[in-house]
Amino acid sequence: MNSKEFKKAVDLLVKEKGIDPEVIYEAMELALTSAYKKNYNSLSNVRVDIDRDTGDIKVYSFKTVVDRSEEDKYKKFSDIDFSTISDDEDEEDEPVLPFVYDPKIHLTLEEAKKIVPDIKIGDTIEEEVTPKDFGRVAASTAKQVVIQKIREAERNVIIDEFSDKEGELVSGIVEMEDERNYYIDLGRTQGILSKNEIIPGETIAMGSSIKVYITKVENNSKGPLILLSRTHYGFIKRLFELEIPEINEGIILVYSVARDAGNRTKIAVYSEDPNVDPIGSCIGERGSRIANILKELSGEKVDVVAYDKDPVVFIEHALAPAKNLHVFVTDEEKKEAYVIVDDDNLSLAIGKKGSNVRLAARLTHYKIDVKSYDQAREDGINILGD
Repeated sequence: MNSKEFKKAVDLLVKEKGIDPEVIYEAMELALTSAYKKNYNSLSNVRVDIDRDTGDIKVYSFKTVVDRSEEDKYKKFSDIDFSTISDDEDEEDEPVLPFVYDPKIHLTLEEAKKIVPDIKIGDTIEEEVTPKDFGRVAASTAKQVVIQKIREAERNVIIDEFSDKEGELVSGIVEMEDERNYYIDLGRTQGILSKNEIIPGETIAMGSSIKVYITKVENNSKGPLILLSRTHYGFIKRLFELEIPEINEGIILVYSVARDAGNRTKIAVYSEDPNVDPIGSCIGERGSRIANILKELSGEKVDVVAYDKDPVVFIEHALAPAKNLHVFVTDEEKKEAYVIVDDDNLSLAIGKKGSNVRLAARLTHYKIDVKSYDQAREDGINILGD
């Protein structure tokens, strides 16, 4: 690879991947410096310069000018008595190593003045030491650096693209499957949909389009990690935003969502506009709007509940489809409520394996204790007054 080819390759990389050219040049200079020392057994101070305009690569060796007249400051490495160097942890000052004069990295002032007459102590003198066959080393190193920078750039682009999509709903194509996960093609990268995060009972076909909720975006050593879910309660909220324009526009607000994926979800909605029917808007004419959501959920039931500032009313709504409820808030601070229901509605209020009351409690943020009339009387409560 000659300098023109290298410059052309960098320009193409900058254009296609959007990488800062200085990032590439600096990485190349560091990599080539290491490559020079490795391939040419050099222990001297060297640096590699790449001309930003032409792409020319040159290696320079540099030495620091020191004052050899102060003989006591300079010793050969073999002459140092390391037993005199203290490493006592109790000493307040750090131990100081004696100065070691090394002709590979140092020049005496006398030697330096022969090259640059007005040079001073502490200055450096550089000498080009570019090997004739350094182009071969440079080409191999350039390839490695370019590949690394392409990967880093693509990784950063993906992270930038998806970092603000955490908690959002996206569509992808089911691309691969293994024992534990589905791998979803999201365009620039893959997302991981764990089989624990799919809706119980649903079947996912290879090559099919699928909606997924992004739960986590992370940049790790292996590249961007994008975790997906279809069981997260946020999946329901984003589906409603997608299918119900009034929610997306902020006319209808979602107060909370409680979900038992594959079984039932409760979502509480309300509107600050008295002319808007939040429940009717979510259901749609003849259930047209909610039908699209239910289709995505593979048979999971969805209760759209009207939120109310009055906890008693809200709890009544949340325990639907149960009716004829008597709700008492027993402790506002601890958010505890006592609900009495007739025998016909008791099983509906509690739900299969307690699922309905459990979801209602999560939806309202109240601990709900459901009792029958007979159980209430045993607790000393008689709402009928008999």
